[in-house]
Amino acid sequence: MNREPRVAFGPGPLSPARSVRSSQHSRSQHSRSYVGHVPVVQEFATLVASGAEPLDRALALIAATGRPEVDPDALVASLDELAVEVPADDAATLCRGLFTGLGFSGNSADYYDPDNSLLDRVLDRRTGIPITLAVLAMEVGRRRDVSLVGIGMPGHFLLRDVRDHDAFYDAFDSGRSLDRDGCRRVFSNLHGPTAQFSDTFLDPVSPVEIVVRVLNNLRAAHLRRGDRAGFASVLRLQAALPWAGVSERRQLAGVLAEQGHFIEAATLYEQLSTDDVGRSDQHRRAVERLRANLN
Repeated sequence: MNREPRVAFGPGPLSPARSVRSSQHSRSQHSRSYVGHVPVVQEFATLVASGAEPLDRALALIAATGRPEVDPDALVASLDELAVEVPADDAATLCRGLFTGLGFSGNSADYYDPDNSLLDRVLDRRTGIPITLAVLAMEVGRRRDVSLVGIGMPGHFLLRDVRDHDAFYDAFDSGRSLDRDGCRRVFSNLHGPTAQFSDTFLDPVSPVEIVVRVLNNLRAAHLRRGDRAGFASVLRLQAALPWAGVSERRQLAGVLAEQGHFIEAATLYEQLSTDDVGRSDQHRRAVERLRANLN
């Protein structure tokens, strides 16, 4: 899942003021919605700024954004419990125990389901996409002193044993063991025999790169489903990344305004009126229209 669909809604400037929504979109409820996201998103931003480790915490925060029923602490603790069940003499044993013994597997039947990118749903259903299953193995391995690194091969994320640079594992395919030629075959099967393979595709990627890829996958999955609320949750996280610019915040503000989250959208547009100098007047008008909807 390495191609992201074009954004289908919410990226542009705020449209003319709509009529005031029904009572379920009252000012107090918008305020609660805004405040409820803040601690999770702020913690996520701080974690990514410091290197996105531990990865289980980063993915737990992603899963909890926009989903108040998800407790990041409980989710991380569930990985502690899972790790006890997995034999872990070495990387190969760990992968067999996790993917064959405990039945975690790739969701080939519904690859683009957003649940495949949400850690709690991966644990509940024991299925996911390559990157989330790989992170699961990495974090279980960390608890059992078995070091695995993520390999960001285009189109299909893999694992590699830290101690053996030629020992790779395909978390999506029952933890299947691969050598470098096997990785090339996986790449060729995905992209076609004429696609050029580079040895750099098998280099380890950082935790921050893993988190960014998880967010991109989740964003694309929500777009495919037309899930505006889920899309907005991902945008909140992407706009909070340390390197995010005004374009990410503009897009988020537009989506939030469209959804009726007037207070949160107005706050973003107010910030943009200072930071996005070329569109300051446009952002100030958006703030005025949004505040009018709260009267």
